[in-house]
Amino acid sequence: MILLPKDYGCQQVLLNRSLLVHPILEYLCNQAHRLTNCGIYYGRQIWFQERRYLKKFDLINELKSSLNYQSLYSQCAQQVLLAVVESFKSFYELDKKSRNGELDQKPRLPSYRKNGLAVVTYPKQALKLVGGEIRIPLGQTVKAWFGIDYFTVPAPSNIDFALIKELRILPRNREFYAEWVYEQQPVRQIKLNERWVLGIDPGVTNWLTCIENSFGGNSFIIDGRHVKSVNKWYNKQIACIKEGKPQGFWSKKLATITEKRNRQMRDAVNKAARIVINYCLKNRIGNIVFGWNKGQRQESSLGRRNNQTFVQIPTCRLKERIECLCKRHGIKFVETEESYTSKASFLNRDPLPTYGEKPDRWKPSGRRTKRGLYRSLWYGTINADCNGAANIIRKVAATSGFDLDGVGMGALTRPTRIKIWVTAKNVKGHGFSLPRSVNLESPRL
Repeated sequence: MILLPKDYGCQQVLLNRSLLVHPILEYLCNQAHRLTNCGIYYGRQIWFQERRYLKKFDLINELKSSLNYQSLYSQCAQQVLLAVVESFKSFYELDKKSRNGELDQKPRLPSYRKNGLAVVTYPKQALKLVGGEIRIPLGQTVKAWFGIDYFTVPAPSNIDFALIKELRILPRNREFYAEWVYEQQPVRQIKLNERWVLGIDPGVTNWLTCIENSFGGNSFIIDGRHVKSVNKWYNKQIACIKEGKPQGFWSKKLATITEKRNRQMRDAVNKAARIVINYCLKNRIGNIVFGWNKGQRQESSLGRRNNQTFVQIPTCRLKERIECLCKRHGIKFVETEESYTSKASFLNRDPLPTYGEKPDRWKPSGRRTKRGLYRSLWYGTINADCNGAANIIRKVAATSGFDLDGVGMGALTRPTRIKIWVTAKNVKGHGFSLPRSVNLESPRL
């Protein structure tokens, strides 16, 4: 076994209101918001008047005498301004590409924040562990104004304090989260088979349809109906509360509903990604091919109701999470466009053209008969999404050297359906069995 390089993780913890630190956190985030806008103003004026780039410490040198800077702990204020410099640095790089004709759209300068609270960052150097609490300094100015120079939050029980690199205070929907950025321990790389691959076809009702090419290959579907139902109920509640209210109306109840929905989506993304990675590790699958069309959500035209479901389900975030876990565990992740993978027949090996390059006389040998079924020529009816997932592997099989002989009729016709929010104890009561080596009890991320 080989030790993989070290990586960094981020654990998000909700800060309970009973800790009585919410007024302090609101003050800090409000001052960070004001300092951020001061930095954005200075950066925009430098660009408009002198057409020059901001250097790393320009904002710190310019604004360190301002009241907004001094009202924060010095290292915290520096982190706020360095984040502004990073946003301008991204704009400068995009501007260069735009002038060279490498971008379709012209980039915009960072604009002013409208929300009253911004993220506050404390590096490890500013934090101290006292008992079971993390001591966070507030600075001399706050001590002179309010008579306090620090506050404490509970230390995370599952992270060694020596591994923590920074603390971020994240305000969101009238709640505050402590984001602990820490150094993850290196994992031992399992020896994987580089010839085996898992093809993934994303969707909505069938959130992820996965099929493998190993001998006696298997297939499974991560069910998206519960995720879709959660999102639909959220939209219905928001519409009822906002009915008859002026545009831009927001309330505490809306914030609570939104935050609950976001937590559910984040939990679903982490669990779905972990199911895929655990399956690959236990079956020694060394490659994942994910079908994805860039810009498909922005250009979606499925109607008002279908667009709402298709666009709001965080499939892109799920793809990024799977890619992140692949890097950590030594699995090769390949993203490919998925044009015509649902129309072409995998069993008949129909040609798979790229979108915009389809030959005039191209025609698939099979077709979809009804929801979820695909009738192929000569081979009968198979699962439509499994057909699409197998064709996604075909997109890269020629360049990557994947053998598709292991994908048989059993994998194409009888995929196992996995529900995200079902524990292994309750699997038998839901009418399906676990696929080979899949563990539904995913660890907490």
